[in-house]
Amino acid sequence: MDILDQLRDAIGADCVLTGDATTKWNTDWTGAYRSEPLAVLRPRNTAAVSAILKIATATKTPVVPVSGNTGLNGGTHANGALMLSLDQLNDIENIDVAGRTATVGAGVILSNLHDAVDPSDLIFPLTFGARGSAMIGGVLSTNAGGSNVLRYGNTRDLVLGIEAVMPNGDIMNLMGALHKDNAGLNLKHLLIGAEGTLGVITRAVVKLHPKPRAYATAMVAAKSLPAALTLLNTLQETTGNAVEAFEYMPRAFIDGHLALHANAKPPFDTSFDVNILIEVGATAPRDATPTADGAVPIISHLENTLGDMLANGDILDAVIAQNEAQRQTMWARREAAAEIAFATRPFVDTDIAVALPDVDRFLTDMTEKLAQIDPAATELVVAHLGDGNIHYTAYPSSDAPALKDRIKEAVEDTVQTYNGSFSAEHGVGISKLNTMTRRKNPTALVTMRAIKSVLDPHNILNPGKTIPPSAC
Repeated sequence: MDILDQLRDAIGADCVLTGDATTKWNTDWTGAYRSEPLAVLRPRNTAAVSAILKIATATKTPVVPVSGNTGLNGGTHANGALMLSLDQLNDIENIDVAGRTATVGAGVILSNLHDAVDPSDLIFPLTFGARGSAMIGGVLSTNAGGSNVLRYGNTRDLVLGIEAVMPNGDIMNLMGALHKDNAGLNLKHLLIGAEGTLGVITRAVVKLHPKPRAYATAMVAAKSLPAALTLLNTLQETTGNAVEAFEYMPRAFIDGHLALHANAKPPFDTSFDVNILIEVGATAPRDATPTADGAVPIISHLENTLGDMLANGDILDAVIAQNEAQRQTMWARREAAAEIAFATRPFVDTDIAVALPDVDRFLTDMTEKLAQIDPAATELVVAHLGDGNIHYTAYPSSDAPALKDRIKEAVEDTVQTYNGSFSAEHGVGISKLNTMTRRKNPTALVTMRAIKSVLDPHNILNPGKTIPPSAC
């Protein structure tokens, strides 16, 4: 029997899409990776995912899992493969208010989970610009970060349990809602961030947090990046580590946003080099309940702190959001980052992380190196400054692969100088395979390949992604 006929019998003919019906899945968000999959499969439950992988293993057919397809590194490229869409595993099965957890399917869209827990005054704090299309399975598979890592951590820090289907079709149930479990190796963390190369995550138990009762949000012009870190530390000390976001947008980023959005306004009357979006979330009633004069304590605290720093010359300017509309305007500027970065071509985009004190040093070094490599090149930066994650994009003067490779290697060299990471939150996919080969510790690569070969001996799950092949 033909493999597609086997799949139709196993999961239903309407769940096996071919030809023009696959168009929706053929291109990722960047438009850089186009696929012609053998078929797109849309299983309705975990048992159907298991049946798919059993057939794929028996026929040695590659399978590429896909969720919202919002990745930036080609992790869902699937020429000739079975593309396994998890979009129908979209049930929010349970919201445990007392235990502050939610049990969700891998196809749940991130913003839908946000909306579902909101009436219970809870949040799932993972958030980023693609939240309206990114799905839980994808964010777990890439260990997504986003803007609130400073307070709540990466995806790994927000997951208590998972269910996953292994390459041979066996179902691994690790769906406990336990905060402590030292019963052997942490297989949950092994699969989170593996980009679908070791197993297909189908369900998860995720942590919820109290929804802040009030936010204090501001744009601040800092004298320098080291001065901005002093501001961050001051706010963390005086708010009890309640800073949720601390986002760096330099002058070029602000100019790029204004150029793309005719109705946008600059954050300040004067242009500054170092612009910081700050958000503090207050969960305690004492910090969020308006006083007799209508003032919200957490906002007043931020106003007073910034006012003192402005008077002392520690910052150059500050604008505090006075209502939700102003807060959303500030966030819209930051969340346009991908749109701004990809508006100019050709480009070399990177996603790196260094220790907080090294952010300024890294950027200074890269500006100098880029000018040496390509004097006509320009650069764009936006950063989750509170956790050291820098999105550094260079715009070379030509699309020559050799020139782009030189820029990539300069970034890698600089990252290595500061003992940083060349992949902070977007995953590896295809685009960083060469970097993995050049820069990842050789013993780590051998270990990754060994794990992959044991769990997926036929190399059917997302082959050619994340883990570079051995040169031998």
